[in-house]
Amino acid sequence: MVCGYFVNLNFLNFILCIFLLLNLFNMHYCLLFMLNDSTVGIFRDSKELRLRRASIRCCVMSADAFRLALCSHRLLELDASWASEGLTGASVVSGLVSSPECSVSLQRLSLNGLHLDWGSLEESCVGFSSLLGLRTLHLANTDLTDDILEDICSLPHLESLDISCTPVSNLSALLQCKNSLRSLIAHRLRQLNMSPSRLLFVLSQLDALRHLDFSDDRPPAEDTDGRDGDEVARQLLEGSSRILPSLVSLDLSGRKMIGEAALAAFVESRSGLIFLGLLATGLSSSHVLTSLRNLKVTGEANENQVCEALRKYTERECFVQKALIQLYRLTTDADTAQPDMLELVLGAMKSHPSSLHVHLVATACVFNLTTQDLAEAMPVSLICSTITQLLHAMKTFPNHQQVQKNCLLALCSDYILQDIPFDRYVAAMLVINWLSNHQDPTLQRMAVAVISILVAKEITQGAENLFLNQLLAIVQQKAMVGVVDSTLKFALSALWNLTDEMPSAARSFIQCQGLELYEEVLESYYNEPTIQQKILGLLNNIAEVKELQADLMDEGLLEHIVILLKDTQVEVGVRYFAGGILAHLTSKAEAWTLDQDFRDAILKQLHESIITWAHLEREMVSYRSFCPFCPLLQTCQPSGVQLWAVWAIHLVCSQNTSHYSSMLERDGVTELLKALAAHPDTHSDIQRLVGSILRTVEGHQSSGAQPL
Repeated sequence: MVCGYFVNLNFLNFILCIFLLLNLFNMHYCLLFMLNDSTVGIFRDSKELRLRRASIRCCVMSADAFRLALCSHRLLELDASWASEGLTGASVVSGLVSSPECSVSLQRLSLNGLHLDWGSLEESCVGFSSLLGLRTLHLANTDLTDDILEDICSLPHLESLDISCTPVSNLSALLQCKNSLRSLIAHRLRQLNMSPSRLLFVLSQLDALRHLDFSDDRPPAEDTDGRDGDEVARQLLEGSSRILPSLVSLDLSGRKMIGEAALAAFVESRSGLIFLGLLATGLSSSHVLTSLRNLKVTGEANENQVCEALRKYTERECFVQKALIQLYRLTTDADTAQPDMLELVLGAMKSHPSSLHVHLVATACVFNLTTQDLAEAMPVSLICSTITQLLHAMKTFPNHQQVQKNCLLALCSDYILQDIPFDRYVAAMLVINWLSNHQDPTLQRMAVAVISILVAKEITQGAENLFLNQLLAIVQQKAMVGVVDSTLKFALSALWNLTDEMPSAARSFIQCQGLELYEEVLESYYNEPTIQQKILGLLNNIAEVKELQADLMDEGLLEHIVILLKDTQVEVGVRYFAGGILAHLTSKAEAWTLDQDFRDAILKQLHESIITWAHLEREMVSYRSFCPFCPLLQTCQPSGVQLWAVWAIHLVCSQNTSHYSSMLERDGVTELLKALAAHPDTHSDIQRLVGSILRTVEGHQSSGAQPL
């Protein structure tokens, strides 16, 4: 029994557990995990553990470790593509041939990307032809030579051969396997030195061939280099169905000099055709293709063709880029969620992690496919993967403005930033690092908008200074010219969020001279309520920290805040935060360092102002906890202090009862409210609001609603 499972393991202990379980059931199984010389030794015992399919793709492994651990098994398939360390094509073949079982059992071998190093073989009789059972051989991106190809083509059962991107110059050796070869992938053979007539003759003799890939992804600067190949492609299309009679799949993508008439002649003479590769040929919109519904085509004419190209050409950077460019055009006005398409884009990014050309277009496609409400209609796991790839792009191309812009555009979504789980700290660091080195106004606005939400979620202590310095610099830059724009508002929101219940950040804000800057901005933007509210909100965060209250004991600053509190023409939102600062600072008589009469006047004004505030329907503020309110709700506090805290709790509880009712219980506020309601000295205004809060919460709980 041959098991079709592929096991992806990270730890040796886990490997051992799987080994024991599979051994218990006497199962054969496949390998697909990152092995090295240390871990591969577990597979040396070929009697207890019988491998049939092994993948050491991209693994770091020596030739000796490979031979000792894997060559004693009766392997059917082996993928050693892009392996590194001491492993070469010669050492792989030599190891396999040294095993009597492997030399006859192996049917599929992939050595893509390996240095063959054929000259290192000590025995001249050792070669691919020694692997007598071999049916499929992949040697793309290797140093394959004509001599080695000659040896390969003598294999008696060879059915599928990939020699793409190799330096072979002559394909005449293929005539040896013309009766068995069913698939030939000969993509981008730049050093082919055969006349068109000779090459066409060789190809036309492959009567058993069902799939031929003779594509070429030439960059624009090299368009003239493939004319002979294009001529062969044209003649192949124009030839009769007696040439390659078994052919059902033909890939000519990148061949720009073939005409529509040749394509039409070919399609009309091949009733069994199932695939055509026509990307970058200019022929994918040909009318001859429109009636063939079962024919898969790679091209640019529609989304189906582009998606087929992304599936087909995963490892071909130039084709991937071309397909993504067309996909971007096709999805610019997308109004329906297309998760399958997004998966293909992410696959392209993963397959080419360091390609600027791919990521430049792919990130733009990601934005098109996730903009507005499209992301919400997709699986959360897919959006998580999308964010991971966007962050990789930002990290890999830190100075490329358009890539950064594309990523920021895609990230700048409330749904993504608020509801999707991902490493927000890493994201915030990438954005702030970019922001610190660039001044583009558009990108600055998006970057600050993203940061304003990210810092509200999670910022590790110790990293605040980097954010504070950069954000304060933006505030100062805007304030110097008196501008009011979204960048300034986002920066103020970010600073406000950054200091919310984070004493270390509030302390750093003061150390960075933020307090002096905010005093100036508070006065200069007197007629801008949105600006004032954000400034006062941050000062309120500072006022909540007992150790920092002394820094706010500035008579001029507090007199200005009292004016805002008293002014009935000022919005309630501004007066609310002004009252919060004053309530916190006056709540501790022993910590008050200014004139006592001034404190008494503030307390009186607090009560008189708050009692006149109208109830707000819109959400003005959200709280992570009610802990900062607990000291203000003590029965010994002045009524002005108590009233501000109770009014605030009443506001948010009435607006979002489900969320805040559980918070009241969790933070012990319910008991404090009940104590206030029962105390004989509690002002009637406060008792009335407390009663309303308790009735609202009790009504919510009795209805059976569960807290969020």
